[in-house]
Amino acid sequence: MTRMIDIITKKRDNIELSKEEIKSFVQGYTNGDIPDYQASSLLMAIFLNGMTEDEVATLTMEMVESGDQIDLSGIEGFKVDKHSTGGVGDTTTLVLAPLVAAVGVPVPKMSGRGLGHTGGTVDKLEAMEGFHVELSQEEFIDLVNKQKLALVGQSGNLTPADKLIYALRDVTGTVNSIPLIASSIMSKKIAAGADGIVLDVKVGDGAFMKNEKDAEALAHTMVQIGNNVGRNTMAVISSMEEPLGYAIGNALEVIEAIETLKGKGPEDLTELSLVLGSQMVVLGGGANSLEEARGLLEKAIEDGSALEKFRQLIVSQGGNGDVIDDYSLLPTSEYTIEVKSDKAGYVTQIESENMGIAASILGAGRETKESEIDLAVGIVLEKKVGDKVEVGDTLAVIHSNKENVDDVISRVKDCYTFGEEGVHPTLIKKVITE
Repeated sequence: MTRMIDIITKKRDNIELSKEEIKSFVQGYTNGDIPDYQASSLLMAIFLNGMTEDEVATLTMEMVESGDQIDLSGIEGFKVDKHSTGGVGDTTTLVLAPLVAAVGVPVPKMSGRGLGHTGGTVDKLEAMEGFHVELSQEEFIDLVNKQKLALVGQSGNLTPADKLIYALRDVTGTVNSIPLIASSIMSKKIAAGADGIVLDVKVGDGAFMKNEKDAEALAHTMVQIGNNVGRNTMAVISSMEEPLGYAIGNALEVIEAIETLKGKGPEDLTELSLVLGSQMVVLGGGANSLEEARGLLEKAIEDGSALEKFRQLIVSQGGNGDVIDDYSLLPTSEYTIEVKSDKAGYVTQIESENMGIAASILGAGRETKESEIDLAVGIVLEKKVGDKVEVGDTLAVIHSNKENVDDVISRVKDCYTFGEEGVHPTLIKKVITE
């Protein structure tokens, strides 16, 4: 086994690490043979000096091989997965999975619970009473073969090395490193077994990456990793300068996803779903061009087949399909409170991160893994960037189980910036395929 001090020194001096050295670090740290102080020293050297393409690919695959890998070979066809780097009001998975499956491309989706502003995809789906994500491998594969779609929670032993390394990065100031972020995300996606991966890399106030240069570097690195290890991978860089759609909060986002599948969703959520979905369909062999794929997806919304695919998913995993027509079957908050504008003008900015924090204060998100989410609460925006506002207009509606939410009202108001002219934000910044 290579001495850890030699690996640290080499990376400190910005010399490329060999496959054997990276393997020695990942295995040694996962097994408990390498102490935190040495591992954190190497992580800081990586944070400061970066990694080469080969180093990142090796680190990723060593983390993949540290635990279970999902074998999806029993699923017929080219299997496509999607990953978002996270944002506020990001409901795309609930729209995309049934939409893409409705045109015949298999979507075996593995999702997690959320930490932060609102719940993850699993939390949102569990807002529908009875819906469960605990499926055996056999049940999961069987459902995808039958209906092109199933959704499970993440396995406990996927990429244990990544879990350990991420926990250490979190307390050593080394989270914001593109090679480490990219290998963390891609190790989980590769271990989950899909043939093709579409990445939605968010940029802006409500995203992890605040500027386009960093978002593009992260996207390129992840696409390279995927393609280097034989997974057909591409990325879309999309704006998170304002929340996506109107709804922020679990049950509220489920309603918005259903409305989008009915063809009545917000313009930005619909457009992003069609852009990402078109890439997934082309990767999955369901169309020869993005134009053809988009046409198929638009037709699936128009003819109701995407909505029926979502109903099929709900019923097959224990939920009540009637929720699609009766939103009262979802958790509902005790209070709805309108936030009125004190100002007039055009909305020029909505601070996504602070809006997400406001929803979290209501109980829509988790601060720790043990926190209980209130699935009913959240915020529904009435005004978005570019909209004209008069004094007294409703900016947003707060859905709360607490009567007094003055702190949330003032935070929501503070999220809005006004100007004299309307602006039109660009949703899709760039598409990266290599």
